[in-house]
Amino acid sequence: MIRMLRKDKYLYLLALPGILYFLLFKYVPMWGVVISFQNYSPYQGIMNSAWVGFEHFGRFFSNPDFWKLFRNTLAINVLSLVFFFPLPILLSLLMNELKGERYKRVVQSIVYLPHFLSWVIIVGITFLLLSQSEGIINKLLVAMGYAKVDFLTDPNKFWMLLTVQNIWKDAGWGTIMFLAAIAGISPQQYEAARIDGAGRLRQMWHITLPGIRNVIIILLILRIGHIMDIGFEHIYLMMNGAVSEVADVFDTYVFRVGIKQGQFSYSTAVGLFKSVVGLVLVVTANKLAKRFGDEGVY
Repeated sequence: MIRMLRKDKYLYLLALPGILYFLLFKYVPMWGVVISFQNYSPYQGIMNSAWVGFEHFGRFFSNPDFWKLFRNTLAINVLSLVFFFPLPILLSLLMNELKGERYKRVVQSIVYLPHFLSWVIIVGITFLLLSQSEGIINKLLVAMGYAKVDFLTDPNKFWMLLTVQNIWKDAGWGTIMFLAAIAGISPQQYEAARIDGAGRLRQMWHITLPGIRNVIIILLILRIGHIMDIGFEHIYLMMNGAVSEVADVFDTYVFRVGIKQGQFSYSTAVGLFKSVVGLVLVVTANKLAKRFGDEGVY
């Protein structure tokens, strides 16, 4: 062990910042989940707060809001999984077919750019475009003789609006992993396919997609593990009183009862429930992937 450390000391030194990051910000905070089984008081601390077992979990599952939160969180994530997840794959396949390197880099830069915009900016752009009173799109509709459309306060449009925003912001950024996987496919396979008379679509279907299948499966498993997680900032900025019935999710509920109302133990129990569900889904999806012959995450 010591000899291995000395031999690869520079590699371990290079990995040290990442290791410290995960230790300090991922593993050490896990100690805090014990307060979900306590009536935690900041004055008494974790060691001296009274233990209540699964009382907070029972309270959460019997809460009338539980099924509403579960429905909204699951629906938004399923829509994202169905409509958002395939788009980076398709976009990567199309970008891989671009021939001019300079043109390809310009296209990549354009599709990557929205990822670096904060949700505050994106939600602000959305309001400028879709607001019923001042939105550009509604003004154009009125100018063409049509009635205004209620985009931002219609509960029936809220979930799809979030999905479209996610697609615009991160679909391009999601191509990075797939483009890297495509770059690792041997050019000889394409040459052999061309000799056999395969066109571009055939090469894409029989070479490119199978070549990145493992990456697709791994990212899909990881995405399934986050099916209970939604970006709090995005939801919080888009939420208003008219759509609260379909916009309230676990993350906004934790913020409301944990930060605003100071129910630290109860909100931690909600967060732990989300984490356990994510863990079960990752393990299940990984086993299914291995059963069908894929490598999986581990």
